[in-house]
Amino acid sequence: MSTAEHPLPDDLRADIAALVREELHPRGASVAALRLVQARFRWISTAHLREVAELLRMSVEDLDGIATYFNLLFRKPVGQHVIMLCDSVSCWIMGREHLCAHLCRTLGIRPGETTEDGAITLLPIVCLGHCDHAPALLVNETLHGNVDIASLDRLTDTLRGTLR
Repeated sequence: MSTAEHPLPDDLRADIAALVREELHPRGASVAALRLVQARFRWISTAHLREVAELLRMSVEDLDGIATYFNLLFRKPVGQHVIMLCDSVSCWIMGREHLCAHLCRTLGIRPGETTEDGAITLLPIVCLGHCDHAPALLVNETLHGNVDIASLDRLTDTLRGTLR
């Protein structure tokens, strides 16, 4: 049975309820609630989205609109580690395409895909706001700047090493 088929655990439901109590309007807790679900399951399944919508007293469609608006909320399964490669103009000028091609060759995937072992997902991201250190990428929640092939190889080796 996939994690999507399991209901939200009681402790997570309680954490979301606490967020709701802190807000003037329950929907004000929507992003924080979705981040809690994602922190537990690495992504937000439709079943979990429905449960959160119920807890927030909002429609599934409204909550899905919020979830799909934010590019750091994942509505599809992702790997244990997510590499978000910035594709802003600054990063393009500083070699982003070369890094992306190298990552695709090294990992055996294309942008938007996850490695066969479920270790790493590669995603483009519009801008990380780290233009003065381009090219940049975000790995999980850690920002990396001035990335080159050598630092990229060290990074992917480290990520794969955490799975052993």
